[in-house]
Amino acid sequence: MDTDLIKIKFEPKSIINVDGGNVYHVFKSNGSKYNIGEVYFSSIENGFVKGWKMQTMMNSKFCVPQGNVQFIFVSKDFKHTKTFCIGEDNYGLLSVPKNIWYCFKGISNTKSLILNLADREHNSDYIKKINLDEF
Repeated sequence: MDTDLIKIKFEPKSIINVDGGNVYHVFKSNGSKYNIGEVYFSSIENGFVKGWKMQTMMNSKFCVPQGNVQFIFVSKDFKHTKTFCIGEDNYGLLSVPKNIWYCFKGISNTKSLILNLADREHNSDYIKKINLDEF
């Protein structure tokens, strides 16, 4: 397997059940050197695929507190893939280093909500994209 794909990590997180609505843990610094440059939500409809794209400067940590999303990553030589399904059914934080091609698909009957904790502000000059039909 491509060494870059090995760098993608999933860390299970806790959901604390409380009356009136749950608490979804996402991130504690705990001395981490991970800088947060921007935090944003995006949504995806069931069956819709977004991608392929590669962040050339930004590392991301994805979390799906609502719905479920399938993330697919591919090696630089396009020979290996790695897939994660995260969300309400498999809650946690997915760490994705820069320079990895990926796409993602909504796999819930409802809209899914994706949280991105990025280590720098979004800049479209540092994103490569490939049309899904060309991949």
